[in-house]
Parts: sequence; structure tokens; C-alpha cells
Amino acid sequence: MKLLLSHDQLSSRIREMGREITKDMAGLEPHVIAVLKGACPFMTDLCQWIDLPLSMDYIAVSSYGAATKSSGEVKLSKDLDTSIKDRDLIIAEDIVDTGLTLNYLVNLLKARGPRSIRVASLLSKPSRRLIEVKVDYTGFVIDDLFVVGYGLDYNEKYRNLRDIVVFEG
Repeated sequence: MKLLLSHDQLSSRIREMGREITKDMAGLEPHVIAVLKGACPFMTDLCQWIDLPLSMDYIAVSSYGAATKSSGEVKLSKDLDTSIKDRDLIIAEDIVDTGLTLNYLVNLLKARGPRSIRVASLLSKPSRRLIEVKVDYTGFVIDDLFVVGYGLDYNEKYRNLRDIVVFEG
């Protein structure tokens, strides 16, 4: 496996993203939703740099299974624990690839009546987009590589790596 982003690079950029969100959402109380399982480390670190009163929740959707490419079919496997009506949401995503999962998720949440929805994604692969989606805060734009580490996995393995590496399974 080849190093793509070191833990220091990740930490530095996430700190900047948290400060950006703090500035943009001043006076609000964001409700941050991590997309399980991959976004957990990202959301945890990001929230430490958002200097606002906030709450957190988790939702699980997937389009990969045990594959290295998106299946194109999105399924909801864990719903939110609290109502999001009239709340200001931040969806914390590990990676935006085809856009299908994020599009599904944004539409699902919009139907529940939040005041606003913003998206913070650690990684973005614009070359793989099948559908355009809005990402308000992007950590890093990467090439079409399959990556693991820092929450990202292959068949539920490698999430615990501190760095993001290119998987050459």
C-alpha cells in the first residue's frame, strides 16, 4: 500500500474545515450526521474544531458491499435517532465518489424538513461523478484510486489506519 495522505495532513486540513464551518455557521447550532461507518473518525475530529454548540447523530447507507467500486444501488441500513425538522445539518461523509449515495441521502433528509443541509466530505473523486452533488466543505480532491484508512475500508478492514493509503489488493 502506498501513502496518499498522512495523519498530519489529515489533521491540518480537518482543523481548517472546522474553523471554516464555525465562521460560516456562526450563531447556529449544527446537527452533525456521520455517514457510517467510514465517516466516524472524520466527524469526531471535525467536531472538535467546530466552536459552536452542536449535536451529533449517525446514519448508515451503502453502495459498495465488499466491492471496490460502487454498485450504484443505495440502501439505508441505520436511520437517525432524533428528529431533524427545522435543524441546520452538516452531513459528514468520508468520500464522495459517484455522487449516488450522497444524492440519495440529501433527498432523504430534505424530505424531513431541516432548515439547511451542508455537506462536509473528507475526500472527493470528481472524475467518478455520475450525478452532480453539492459539497460545501471538501478536505482533499483525489484521483480515481481506491483508498483505505482513517475510517475507509476494504471488506471492513483497514479502517484503523491513521493515514489514508492507496489499496492495491
